[in-house]
Amino acid sequence: MFKFEEDRSKYPEKNPDGTNIMDLESGKYTKIWQGPIHPGMTGNMSLELIIQGDEVMDCKTHVGYLHRGFEKLMERRKFIQCFPICVRIAVPEPDFNEYCFAATIEELAGIQVPDAAEWMRTLLLEMSRLQSYLAWIGGQSSSFGMGLISQWTTWARDLVLDRFEEISGGRVYHMHMLPGGVRSLLPYGFEARMKDTLEKISQVMADVEKVMFNNSVFKTRAVGLGYIDPLWVEEYGITGPNARGAGIAKDVRKDYPYLKYADLDFEAAVGTDSDVFTRADVRRRDILTTIDLIGQIVEKVPKSGEFMAEVPNVLHWKIPKGQTYIRSECTRGEYGYYTVTDGSGYPRRINVRGPSYTHAIALMERMAINLNIADTAGVMSSLHTYPPEVER
Repeated sequence: MFKFEEDRSKYPEKNPDGTNIMDLESGKYTKIWQGPIHPGMTGNMSLELIIQGDEVMDCKTHVGYLHRGFEKLMERRKFIQCFPICVRIAVPEPDFNEYCFAATIEELAGIQVPDAAEWMRTLLLEMSRLQSYLAWIGGQSSSFGMGLISQWTTWARDLVLDRFEEISGGRVYHMHMLPGGVRSLLPYGFEARMKDTLEKISQVMADVEKVMFNNSVFKTRAVGLGYIDPLWVEEYGITGPNARGAGIAKDVRKDYPYLKYADLDFEAAVGTDSDVFTRADVRRRDILTTIDLIGQIVEKVPKSGEFMAEVPNVLHWKIPKGQTYIRSECTRGEYGYYTVTDGSGYPRRINVRGPSYTHAIALMERMAINLNIADTAGVMSSLHTYPPEVER
């Protein structure tokens, strides 16, 4: 029988070029697939794992099981026709795609967005952040067997979707932000209903803290698991809570203020231990910050006034030749659009900078080595990635 040595870092053995030596014919290693339907894969994604016993020796990521190719689809459509496409790049938080794409068009076309529209956009982005975080925390808890948490957060997220439906008529895809501004301001009575929603979500988060974050089983499994070395942050381009959990205070809202964030009072949560538990706690505290931010924004959104700048006929709109990059801070880190125009009615080039490409592929493939297969779902969930954003 093959005998393991205590120092697991010696396995697998390596070739002179640094590649792993794993002969599946030797009987020491087995190939298994995790996903694409496993809930710990944060969507339609698959991990090709080589294991020895119950320990991961090698990991390769596979995407493309869901809708994809958005950038090229957008380059073959008029600017206004791109909005039903771009929102699908990150399904759980489509509004960041709306904002980044609209803002690149506005900068290239020289359009000044009304003040009321900027406040509305800030509100929509924070509402999107809140519902996305609530969906994530349910997925992270479920990857460790705590299904009750996901039921609570699914209910809380539906409350936010109710408010989105009031504003835009849509619950998932809103397309409320268009070049020049937004479709409308807040409906009558929205402030009171949002206040009630935030109070209910705050109560849910208090219960989540007790049942999940003060849970000895979750602590035992999550503390020390999935360590991200702070030196990797610049090497891999890690952003958002994954970077802040490693003690690196990266937040586009603070580093490169946009919309109305400079007028708001907040601090992004930062941790130091850089493990699964710390990243989860950073996101929990971010939820509380977002709840407070939404409360601040709702009080400041103008009740009347201009909310859409004058724009040409969108079906015949030709944007002047140029290029620009617009960034924002989504739940997973820096989210940006690089848009190039050539003076025609179509984008010349669109490139989306999403955190998922870095976190789900390069980072996960490195972090998976020497993991127990029971922990791969928990580590993957802690990176918070969306597969369509990878295969865009």
